Amino acid sequence: MDTTTTYDVIVIGAGPVGENVADRVVQGGLTAAIVERELVGGECSYWACMPTKALLRSAAALRAARQVPGAREAVTGDLDVAAVLRRRDSFASNWQDDGQVAWLGQAGIALHRGQGRITGEKTVEVRGDGTVTTLTARHAVVVATGSGALVPDIPGLRESSPWTSREAVAASAVPGRLAIIGAGVVASELATAFAAFGSSVTVLARDGVLPHAEPFAGERVAEALREAGVSVRIGAETASVKRDGDGKVHLTLTDGEQVEADEVLVATGRVPNTQDIGLDTVGLTPGSWLTVDDTLRVLGAGGTPVGDGWLYAAGDVNRRVLLTHQGKYQARAVGDAIVARAKGERVEDGRWGRHAATADARAVPQVIFTEPEIASVGLTAAAAAEAAGIRTRVIDYDLGAVAGSALHAEGFKGQARMVVDEDRKVIVGFTLVGPDVAELLHAATIAIVGEVPLDRLWHAIPSYPTVSEVWLRLLEAYGR
Repeated sequence: MDTTTTYDVIVIGAGPVGENVADRVVQGGLTAAIVERELVGGECSYWACMPTKALLRSAAALRAARQVPGAREAVTGDLDVAAVLRRRDSFASNWQDDGQVAWLGQAGIALHRGQGRITGEKTVEVRGDGTVTTLTARHAVVVATGSGALVPDIPGLRESSPWTSREAVAASAVPGRLAIIGAGVVASELATAFAAFGSSVTVLARDGVLPHAEPFAGERVAEALREAGVSVRIGAETASVKRDGDGKVHLTLTDGEQVEADEVLVATGRVPNTQDIGLDTVGLTPGSWLTVDDTLRVLGAGGTPVGDGWLYAAGDVNRRVLLTHQGKYQARAVGDAIVARAKGERVEDGRWGRHAATADARAVPQVIFTEPEIASVGLTAAAAAEAAGIRTRVIDYDLGAVAGSALHAEGFKGQARMVVDEDRKVIVGFTLVGPDVAELLHAATIAIVGEVPLDRLWHAIPSYPTVSEVWLRLLEAYGR
């Protein structure tokens, strides 16, 4: 059966980014259809953000209780791994998307199941369940197909049926021994989780632990992983992998050392899900990341918008920032920009304009839910001084020395770093390491996005006794 349907906007990909684009468009008075080949809700709902944090939270709560006298004595048992996995299942909706499909209907967004492929200007073909449906857009097509796990070309790795983040997050049983290739965010979080579940974990950290974070953050996480029994091999590189007839995985490192495990997890990066969405029909390379302008219009080889600017890309697929909340931020900007252009209204595409994803460059917040937590926003000290060419001053403070920290947990250990643009006297980077620092991050995000002068921040008084008092201590260390 072949049918044709027309909408104002067509979105390929029904993850959080695609859902938010479509919702924003509909709220702006346009019609929208969304195309999805897997589960509505995407990676974040079923294999990343939500189930990952569900895997980590129970052990974090148990550690927190054991760090407070009085609560510590009330803890009489160990982590119930089966209960953790059941909780994970509930946050992943047992890998059923009925609830999110119902939400699309309530929001007035049409859903087309199947593989979406661009076949021409403002045209998308959907193949699924033996049907072919041709969708046409009056105004725009938005690619929000996200990214998938990168499996590097290590001899024998693919043939060994490795886990990616999907298999690890959805695991129904805990392996006795888990080897992890990589030591970035995904690798570090899952090493934290499986070590708490009782696995013997080996992390092969060729480039160090959390290499893109402030160095002290990676060092503290590596230390905590080792204290939890994880073998962290800094500089270790995998030369080959083989799974034997008994199911055991054998990893040979470049120095000849052998590592044996029951499962191997690959967490070395991401690749764009653009291989089969018809990029070749608009002069782009299938399987490539999409380059966009600040209103998320896809740019061609000449640096100009594809066609008349009808093609957009939001979320991981444009490689600006591979974080769900940042993708949703882009979705709001691109949805509003499409509506404005459709209605002939002015597009505010200047720095910090309503339709520009300005925060992607220098104001990205991120929390890494390891033990300890890492919360950061903006630029690291190295990135500010080198890549951005900013004259900086770096202020560090022992987070454990703040009065509220001692109340929060016995033996509280942590660190805070403030990176200041000395010419403008504003903060351009902020990193916190320690227990439960995630909830402290938004204040720093506001300070950076709002470009609040340090002289004004002196008047933002942190409540006593809270961990947030670190703001006062950092300003004191900076000097007025």
